[in-house]
Amino acid sequence: MTQGKRALITGITGQDGSYLAELLLGKGYEVHGLIRRASTFNTARINHLYIDVHDPRARLFLHFGDLSDGARMVTLLSEIQPDEVYNLAAQSHVRVSFDEPEHTGDTTGVGAMRLLEAVRMTGLKCRFYQASSSEMFGGTPPPQNEQTPFYPRSPYAAAKVYAHWVTRNYREAYGLFAVNGILFNHESPRRGETFVTRKITRGVARIKAGLQSELYMGNLDAVRDWGYAAEYVEGMWRMLQADEPDDHVLATGVGVTVRDFLETSFEHAGLDWERYVKFDPRYLRPTEVDALIGDASKAARVLKWEPSVMPNDLARIMVDADIAALENGEGWIDSPVLPWWPKLADMHSGA
Repeated sequence: MTQGKRALITGITGQDGSYLAELLLGKGYEVHGLIRRASTFNTARINHLYIDVHDPRARLFLHFGDLSDGARMVTLLSEIQPDEVYNLAAQSHVRVSFDEPEHTGDTTGVGAMRLLEAVRMTGLKCRFYQASSSEMFGGTPPPQNEQTPFYPRSPYAAAKVYAHWVTRNYREAYGLFAVNGILFNHESPRRGETFVTRKITRGVARIKAGLQSELYMGNLDAVRDWGYAAEYVEGMWRMLQADEPDDHVLATGVGVTVRDFLETSFEHAGLDWERYVKFDPRYLRPTEVDALIGDASKAARVLKWEPSVMPNDLARIMVDADIAALENGEGWIDSPVLPWWPKLADMHSGA
């Protein structure tokens, strides 16, 4: 029975955080979200869920905070007293992690430890979910499962390995119900525009509308296992409902290249991708991850979780959403590409 449970989500304004908030609210949870203070609004993905706190129907509450501030984490946990904590916050952009390795390590890696330590210090009997990543496998050949050795190939991946192992350590050392969800690449129309899948589908929409004539890409041979984020948050929740804490891979088991995703996306819009796609070496990583394909058989067996949306289905869903958003004038999809855009692009979907 979930009615009346209380959850804290760090990274609630991100893709996964917004879908998880929807899921938990639908299950009767009271949901608390951690957001960073900014001079502009950064809650677009969850605005449709928000009800003014003065309204007695309100069940979503937002709190300012940052994983770099351990004292704030202790204070918030003491005030909120959550039954479940989902740590989804991170500097999650692989290419950017090469430019900001220290910041990435502090937020993505040590930030998880600060939150775990806050749980330990407050003595909360909550259940803790850590968002691990398929990027941790890096150079290890696929298929990858819970027993596959890690071989991180970026500061982001190395930081995620630290967070993964510190979560296991707190589980074993202090008896916390703490789990790692090793999610392979998962996307949606809510994915940030600097991640490769959304960059592609946004580009398709703009090219079809005559607003853009070229799409610059990097490595088209990278293989990824792309699933639908809205389905993956169900797996996160199921991990915290299990009888015993354990780590689980979530994946489709289907690997496609960036080129495949490009072709499917352009074809769905009636376009020939080879006419529009150009190569730009600025989008290459210093160290590339060639292939990530997950084996989620354990999650299927233990959690009864299986995905239904495969990579090609996902490409079509995202193209349709970006075309509709452009036609409806939503967001900034119709804005020009800014001069600093190439610096932020990446061959990674952020899982």
